[in-house]
Amino acid sequence: MTDKVLKDKVLCYVVRDGRLLVFRHTGYSYEEVGIQVPAGSIRPEETPEEAALREVREETGFTQYRIVRKLGEDTYDISPYRFEIQRRHVFHLELDEPTPERWASRELHDGEQEPTDFECFWIPLKNAHVLQSGQGALLGSLF
Repeated sequence: MTDKVLKDKVLCYVVRDGRLLVFRHTGYSYEEVGIQVPAGSIRPEETPEEAALREVREETGFTQYRIVRKLGEDTYDISPYRFEIQRRHVFHLELDEPTPERWASRELHDGEQEPTDFECFWIPLKNAHVLQSGQGALLGSLF
C-alpha cells in the first residue's frame, strides 16, 4: 500500500444571487476533471484565509473578493488520482465586482509549471451537487 501524504488545501464557495462560481479546465474533458470551485494548496507562509483569497484571484482573474466566513473543514482522500489526503479549509466568499456569465481565465502557477486555462461560469446552487472530488461536501453550510 502506498503511503498517503496529508495536504492542507482551501476550497472557495463564491456565491452571488443564489449561484455558485465554478470552472472547468478547458484542456481536459469533463470525464477527466469535472466541474470545480476555486481551490488549491496553502503555502507555508500563508493562513488559510490568505490562501483562499490568492487561489480565487489566480483562478478567476478577478480581485475584489472578500471572505464572508469559514464554513469548516473537511477531509477527502483523492486517491488514486494522487495518493493524498486533503484537509480542506472551506470558505464562503463574495465577489464585489461585476462579471460576465462566462469568461476565460488562465492560472500562471508562478511560472513553476505550464499555465492552466479555465472557463469560469455561474451555476444555480441547487445544481452544485455536480462538483467533482467531494468539493460540495460543505455546501449545506451556506443555508
